[in-house]
Amino acid sequence: MGGIRSRQEKAFEIAAHIVMIALAVLAIAPFWLMVSGSLTDNDTLTRYGYRFWPKLFSTEAYTYIAREWAQIGNAYMITVFVTLLGTLLSLIMVSITAFALAQKGVPGLKFIFVLILITMLFNGGVVSSYIVYTNLVHIKDTIWALLLPNLLLNGFNLVLVRNYVQHSIPEELQEAAEIDGAGIFSIYLRIILPLSKPILATVGLLTAIGYWNDWTNGLYYITDPKLYSVQLLLNQMNNNVQYLASHSELNTIQQNLPGTSIRMAIAVVGILPILILYPFFQKYFEKGITLGAVKG
Repeated sequence: MGGIRSRQEKAFEIAAHIVMIALAVLAIAPFWLMVSGSLTDNDTLTRYGYRFWPKLFSTEAYTYIAREWAQIGNAYMITVFVTLLGTLLSLIMVSITAFALAQKGVPGLKFIFVLILITMLFNGGVVSSYIVYTNLVHIKDTIWALLLPNLLLNGFNLVLVRNYVQHSIPEELQEAAEIDGAGIFSIYLRIILPLSKPILATVGLLTAIGYWNDWTNGLYYITDPKLYSVQLLLNQMNNNVQYLASHSELNTIQQNLPGTSIRMAIAVVGILPILILYPFFQKYFEKGITLGAVKG
């Protein structure tokens, strides 16, 4: 019986490895095609399509980025600034709110938590949000248009952090600190924050990716090219090319627009920071997402 079980375990392990390898290939393939496309001559890419290895190697796309860095670099800096500031502000808001909601014996906290959960299921829609943000908050064509909408939509992150604080940090630590005379802010700064590094790293990574990849808020609220993010700039390029491609009388103008390989190169440059930073946060990400989501 032990031998049969051993063979079954080996078979399961082999099957699991095959599935994981297949999933890894499926995840890596789009990125590889994107990089390959950015290093392929644009005419060759248009004629023969994407290949896993450039049919005709060319660095013209990256030369274009260097030549047009005034616009692309500005969009890049806007994206970096919004991502860093938005992630920092989001972590501050989420950690403080989660710490407050994790307290016991405070009346009304469950009701507030239920209201937050409701916002994860229902919202006012795009039209009402647009009217509020433009007519009441007046964020149109300001840097806040890229910050505030995502900053105020952290219900999922809040649940993760609240569950972690409530179930993974011993309540006795807070009680001991209170006996020693520590105030609520001292407990938050000296106990909760240091012990919440795994979940905060997880939430920070999720938030940063959301800010970095966001283009919808720019589409809704930004018309000034000086405030374009990388993703919004790339989306505008794609829209312009698609529009001109559907109007044959404008082919002369279309020839002066960035080609497919250039758009792929901009996408590669845009995703590099996330690819570089993710390995450093992976251990926190795995631990934080497990503890924050399973418990409670």
